[in-house]
Amino acid sequence: MPAIDRLFDQLLDRGASDLHLKIGHAPTVRQRGDLVPLAEDPIDEDSMHALLDELLNESQRQIFATEHDLDFAYAYADKARFRANYLRSTSGPGAVFRTIPTRILSADELGLPPTLLRLVERRAGLVLVTGPTGSGKSTTLAAMLSHRNHQAAGHILTIEDPVEFVHSPARCQVTHREVGVDTPTYPDAIRSAGRENADVILIGELRGAQTMRLALQLASFGILILATVHTNSAAATIDRFVNSFPAAQQPGIRGMLADSVAGIVAQQLVKTADGRGRVAVHEILVGNTGVSAAIREAKTSLIPSLIQAGGRDGMQSMDAALERLVAQDKITASDALEKALDKDSFVRVPGVAAKLPAPAD
Repeated sequence: MPAIDRLFDQLLDRGASDLHLKIGHAPTVRQRGDLVPLAEDPIDEDSMHALLDELLNESQRQIFATEHDLDFAYAYADKARFRANYLRSTSGPGAVFRTIPTRILSADELGLPPTLLRLVERRAGLVLVTGPTGSGKSTTLAAMLSHRNHQAAGHILTIEDPVEFVHSPARCQVTHREVGVDTPTYPDAIRSAGRENADVILIGELRGAQTMRLALQLASFGILILATVHTNSAAATIDRFVNSFPAAQQPGIRGMLADSVAGIVAQQLVKTADGRGRVAVHEILVGNTGVSAAIREAKTSLIPSLIQAGGRDGMQSMDAALERLVAQDKITASDALEKALDKDSFVRVPGVAAKLPAPAD
């Protein structure tokens, strides 16, 4: 049994999401959003090498020794899987492990809006799930894919680095491909995906213009593409996507994106009011003629207004979703204000203002 498994046991017992290991610091977990040390004694360099080396095969050791960075997945018996990132910093080697539950939570258990399920039921198009690191994007996508897997026959293909949630076939055949293990790179895997007769393709992350263009092409072939991007709103996602390309190519990319986008879901995690957990909050943009026109004509400034007017299509703004959770006393007004996109307007909402603490004299 690797010595690090004892730290994983503590992480799982606490219901924490991440384990941080750094020389000169005690092992630390992220619990309900906060970093909490597991012990008082810091890890020295010899102990760190011993902890990290046990999980690696010879090929991984060579990669980490030369590139000083390594991503892989580690299965801890039948208790959990972890997404591991080994890194080297000024203090020496270290690592961060993200918990990947062995059981995929359902959309109902996560409280996902019904619109997200309607998006994953679509025949074709591009669905982007976006948010900062650690905002639960992978968990949301896993629930969406699980819904599709149990609702309609077909072939689901995932391309990830590393593979996180493992889906057992239900009504769908499921193929998992891990970048660096089963395929050399994301572009290589995406290029071949069009020949693999998939109905739904999950791309773990769109990294740069090449993967973005390939994803758009697959969506235009009549395949439903799910992918993640690191932005904090639907409008910012569109701008990030288009601005990844040289100026001369941007009009064409806008046209392809306008034709292909099925939806954009921006997600954040907010502490629950009782402090016992976190709840996902979503901004949802659903592709329609107005959205397509705004993208094609480079008028992303209109996106927030289109979301406000798109309630009938299942759209919602981040601030409206936060306001609703405050009204239900699921989150505090202070935490909601911290996550709001338009803080000046949000603080003036009567239901929010009444629950904010009075300013100090």
